[in-house]
Amino acid sequence: MDAMDLDRPLPPRESGRFVAARSRDVFVEEEGVRRTAEMLYALRHSEELTASGWKKANPLAPRDTADQGSALNWVFVVDTMNFSFWPEEEDQQCEVTYRGTTYRGYMTLCAAITRAIEEGVPITDPKYFSCLSLEQLKHVLRSDNATPMPMLEERHQVLTEGGRVLLENGGSCRSFISQAGNDARKMVELIVEKLPSYRDATVYEGRSVSFYKRAQILVADFWGVLEARGEGDLDPDLDWLTMFADYRVPQALVYLGALRYSDALMDTLRSGERLRSGDRREVEIRGCSIWCVERIREQLCRLVQERDGRPCAINSAAIDFYLWPYAKKRYKEMAHIPIHHTRCIYY
Repeated sequence: MDAMDLDRPLPPRESGRFVAARSRDVFVEEEGVRRTAEMLYALRHSEELTASGWKKANPLAPRDTADQGSALNWVFVVDTMNFSFWPEEEDQQCEVTYRGTTYRGYMTLCAAITRAIEEGVPITDPKYFSCLSLEQLKHVLRSDNATPMPMLEERHQVLTEGGRVLLENGGSCRSFISQAGNDARKMVELIVEKLPSYRDATVYEGRSVSFYKRAQILVADFWGVLEARGEGDLDPDLDWLTMFADYRVPQALVYLGALRYSDALMDTLRSGERLRSGDRREVEIRGCSIWCVERIREQLCRLVQERDGRPCAINSAAIDFYLWPYAKKRYKEMAHIPIHHTRCIYY
C-alpha cells in the first residue's frame, strides 16, 4: 500500500470494519445482532424495509405524481441541508407548522422547503438557491417560535455551494448525479469530489476513514424518486451503500442490544458532554454502527437463504430506512439511552 492509498479514505463499509476492530468504547454484540436479524426477517416482505416505504413514512416527500426533475431537486436541497437538528434545550426546539401539522427535527426542514414552494419561492431551482442571501434562507427556514433552526449560516453556505455545482453540471440534480451512470459507488464518489460539504471523513488510529452519511442518503433518495416512477434500475447496485451513520440509529442499535457502549461512554453521554466531530468516541459510535448493520444484514441474508431458499434483496440502506423511524416512534422507550451530541454539517 503506497502513501496515496493511505491518504485516500477507506470507503464507509471498510471504515466500519476498521473502526469496529479497534474500538475501545463501542462494541458490536453478536447476540443482539442475531435477535435484530430475526426481527427483520419477520418483516422481510414489508414495505417498511424499502426506500419507497420510507418515503411514505415521510408525508412531505415529493409525491409519485410530482414532476421528476422538481422532485429530485427537492431531494438535493433537503439532503444538502440535512444535518444537526437536535436542540440546545429539549423544551426549546425549532418548529414549523405546515397544513395544520407542527413538525420538529429533520421534518422542520422538509416542511419549510415544501411551505416555501407553496408560497411561490423557487427554492428548488439551482439558479435561485445558488445565489440566495442568508436573510432569504432564514425566511424560508423560519421557525414558528423564537428558536431558529440551528446552523443557519452553515446551511446557507452549503446550499449556495451546491447550487453552483449543479449549474456547472447541467443545471439539475439529475444531470449532475447521472454523470456517474448506474453505479451507486461512483455516484457517492462524484458527490464527495464535487461538493466539499459532503466530505464526511476523518482520521482514526492513523487511518483516514469515511462515513459519507449525506452523500449516501442523496444517492438512496435519488434512487427512491426514480423507483417511485418506474425507473429504479439502481436497485441491484445499492448494495454498495451502508447505513447512514447519525445519532438516532445508534441509539436504536443500543436499544436492540446489537450495539453496546462502555460504562465510561454512557456516563459521558448522560452528563450531556458534547463530542466534537472526529473525536475518537464519536468516530467509534458511527463506525461501529455501520459495521453493526453490516453484521445484521449478513445474518438476515443467511436466514432468508436458509429458510426461504432464495437470495436476500434487503440491503443496508433499507435496514437504516427501517431503524430511523423505528427509533423516532419509540423515543420514550429509548429515553434511558443517551444520543451523542455533535454539532457539525455531516449529520
